[in-house]
Amino acid sequence: MAYSKKKSSELNKNLLILHFTVFIWGFTSILGALISVSAVQLVFFRVFIALISLFLYFKFNRTAYKISRQNFLNLFLTGALVGGHWILFFASIKLSTVPVTLVCLSSMTLFTAVLEPLMGQKRISKLEIIAGLLIILGIFLIFKFETQYTKGIITGLLSALLASLFSIINSKQVQHTEPAVISFYELIGAFFFSSIYLLVTGGFNQDMMLKPADIGYLLLLGTVCTSLAYVAGVSVMRELSAFRVALITNLEPVYGILMSFIFFGDMDKMTAGFWIGAAIILSTIFLFPIAQTRLQRRKNG
Repeated sequence: MAYSKKKSSELNKNLLILHFTVFIWGFTSILGALISVSAVQLVFFRVFIALISLFLYFKFNRTAYKISRQNFLNLFLTGALVGGHWILFFASIKLSTVPVTLVCLSSMTLFTAVLEPLMGQKRISKLEIIAGLLIILGIFLIFKFETQYTKGIITGLLSALLASLFSIINSKQVQHTEPAVISFYELIGAFFFSSIYLLVTGGFNQDMMLKPADIGYLLLLGTVCTSLAYVAGVSVMRELSAFRVALITNLEPVYGILMSFIFFGDMDKMTAGFWIGAAIILSTIFLFPIAQTRLQRRKNG
């Protein structure tokens, strides 16, 4: 009984951390819209700042962060997926709008519901597929896509696919490696590949000159919204499945869209569709664990 209570307490703690992390992630879309440089340049600066902050954390706390060569290679290559996700995410914002990009991000749930069983050699859960489809239905009710945002929608969906892939990989990595260490080496990979891309495409140019406001936004993005939130997001995967994380991550569009209205003065544009869609998303997120538990009891029954 004591063990069960401890387990439940640990689960609730991780859920609380994840919800707070998702709220912070929702704020990244606002910063992405405010920062003036291109998507790839933005990711370059973001990761650079995050790496410095994590390195200082290791030094200040005297935390060991050395890993095996094989583990380094795995995390380094996963960093390419992380960097690609962020580049496509911010590119989608710049090609469309914050709400449209966040709408696309909701498809991460469906991608994870299909990919996690395939990559883990497990059966695909019908309940997870239904939950993923309900999430997408809710998001589509929030905003009606416009044809002029086609490129933004495509890049947003690709961003969600990469997010799903590295979340599944991290759910396995975190079982034997510290979350902060995982984040550090994946960010090294993201920094390396974004640097190579900028070098090949001539991205290191005068367009990288930052405005005074950009510096403050990037510092906030790189520290709180990246190094802190990324470590927290990885750490909860010791207790939560990749699908559960993806499911709760669907609150990011709700938080982000609400903040978009607040920061950009569009509160009057909140339609009935937004509230209906948000209700579907929230209901699915909070009712899924209950449905999952009851289904498991019937099977054991």
